[in-house]
Amino acid sequence: MLELSKLDRGDEADTVKLSELLRGRHFRVVYIGSTLFALQQLSGINAVFYFSSSVFKSAGVPSDVANALIGVANLTGSIVAMLLMDKLGRKLLLLWSFFGMTMSMVLQVAAANSYVSGFGSLYLSVGGMLMFVLTFALGAGPVPGLLLPEIFPNRIRAKAMAFCMSVHWVINFFVGLLFLRLLEQLGPQLLYSIFASVCMMAVIFVKKNVMETKGKSLQEIEIALLPPE
Repeated sequence: MLELSKLDRGDEADTVKLSELLRGRHFRVVYIGSTLFALQQLSGINAVFYFSSSVFKSAGVPSDVANALIGVANLTGSIVAMLLMDKLGRKLLLLWSFFGMTMSMVLQVAAANSYVSGFGSLYLSVGGMLMFVLTFALGAGPVPGLLLPEIFPNRIRAKAMAFCMSVHWVINFFVGLLFLRLLEQLGPQLLYSIFASVCMMAVIFVKKNVMETKGKSLQEIEIALLPPE
C-alpha cells in the first residue's frame, strides 16, 4: 500500500533511466509497446494515407472525392472501434484489425497482377485501399494508444510512452520517405506483398505477446506482465 501511494503521488518519476526500459524487468512491456507501433507503421498505413490520391486518380476518381472516401472509412472504423473497445476487448480488435489489413493488401496484390483486367484491377485496388483504412481504424490505429498506458507501470509510463512514440514517428518518416522509391524499384505486387506479410506477422505477435487488459486493474496487469523484483 505504501509503494502504491508513493507511485500515485508521482515520487521517483524522474529517476527512471533509459537503460531501465531496455533491459531488466521492464524490457518485456517496452518491447511489446514499441513492436506494436513498429508493426503498425510497417504495415504501410501511412503510405496508403499519403499516396492514396494517385491510386484513386488512376481509377478516374477526383482527389477531393478520394480524400473524402478515405476520411469516411477512417472515421467509420474509429467510431465502431470506440463502441467495441470495452465490449470485445483490445486484443480481439487488434487481431481482427491486422488480419483484415492482411486481406486488404492481398486485394492490392491481386489488383497489381497482370492477369487481372483493367476495370477489375481498379476496383480491387480502390476497394482494397478503403478496406485497409477501415480495418486499420477498427483496431491497429486506436488500440495501441490505449493499450500501452495500461500495460506500463506508473513509474515508467511517461518515458516508456515517449520511447514508443519515437519508434512510431521514426518508422513513419522512413515509410513516407521511401515508399515511392520502393514502389518504382520493387513494383506494387512485391511491395504490397511485403506489407501483407508484416500485417500477418502482427497477427502472430499480438496472439503470442499481447494480454487482454479489458476489465483488469492496472495492478493486475502489472502483476501479470512484470516479473517480481
